[in-house]
Amino acid sequence: MFDRIIAFLKDLPSASDNRGPSSADDPRIAAAALMFHVMDADGVRQDTEWERMKHILAEAYGLAGEDLDRLVVAGGKADEEAVDLYAFTSVLKRHLDERARIEFVGLMWEIVFADGELHELEDNTLWRIAELIGVDNRDRILQRQKVQAQATGSSTED
Repeated sequence: MFDRIIAFLKDLPSASDNRGPSSADDPRIAAAALMFHVMDADGVRQDTEWERMKHILAEAYGLAGEDLDRLVVAGGKADEEAVDLYAFTSVLKRHLDERARIEFVGLMWEIVFADGELHELEDNTLWRIAELIGVDNRDRILQRQKVQAQATGSSTED
């Protein structure tokens, strides 16, 4: 499943190629900012969540070193400066089809469960993001169940 998600992220167009790495319309920065937002929702940034986010971004975009650092910094800065989630969710909604948006929700669940815990604020934040990018409750919950099962080592059947 992780390979499919990485493949969809690789397909995101990069507005930074035209307008610089801080472009508000860059789907990579929007994705990174939302990952930061989910990671920080419970008020505690765990090293496992941080490493999982960086791994996802590195795999998704084939980045390492300074290039990865620039994306991470840009995503963090964008999240810190944002007044709401819409600035990021609207970018992803424009650039991703329905399946890709569902898979993006799955990626964010991976960050949430990286520390082995689900905090109610993380759950609520992911619910709001899913709503804003047009992922219905059923698909959001199915993604959570899949990722949670993987994190705990149990299996689920589709």
